[in-house]
Amino acid sequence: MGARDARIDAYIKKAAPFAQPILAQLRQQVHAACPVVTETLKWGHPSFDYKGILAGMAAFKQHVAFGFWKHDLVVGAAGRSNEAMGSFGRITSPKDLPPTHQLATFVKKAMELNDAGIKVERVKTRKKKPIAMHADFAKALARDKKARAGFDAFSPSHQREYMEWIGDAKQDATRARRIATALEWLAQGKSRNWKYERC
Repeated sequence: MGARDARIDAYIKKAAPFAQPILAQLRQQVHAACPVVTETLKWGHPSFDYKGILAGMAAFKQHVAFGFWKHDLVVGAAGRSNEAMGSFGRITSPKDLPPTHQLATFVKKAMELNDAGIKVERVKTRKKKPIAMHADFAKALARDKKARAGFDAFSPSHQREYMEWIGDAKQDATRARRIATALEWLAQGKSRNWKYERC
């Protein structure tokens, strides 16, 4: 018999109203296809385990993501991982989910792969080269103590996201707009990609 985790109940309850029925339906369908699945939280998101990680889901401000750990072997060309994190792209309503029988087929395929002990090689990410802060951004941060404090409070990866976004601007006017937006967001403690963070 599978095991449900009360933390998943809390996660679903805390999610945005549009996301709650999607998460609940995905959870139900995974349990129906794999009655012995075990729930847990991994990386702060609901995860389904069966002899290893089977799949996971996450709620964001404007969409839900659901993905199989061995995505390419399970979903293959039927997936939409190029659109957003997960196997099925940006899920904004239950209508965006694959049909129940198709999702069940995918879950059973994922189970078979775990039964067989098949491992997926994870591509190791190369360490990124250090990036220099654009001079205009450095000057703007020096004039805005609140934004500077917000920037300094972020991890190097979050700082890099801001520096790349501003540094990649092709025109001075675009860079100036991005710097103004960055200062506003940083003063509020928002990361560069705050719109996509979990609710």
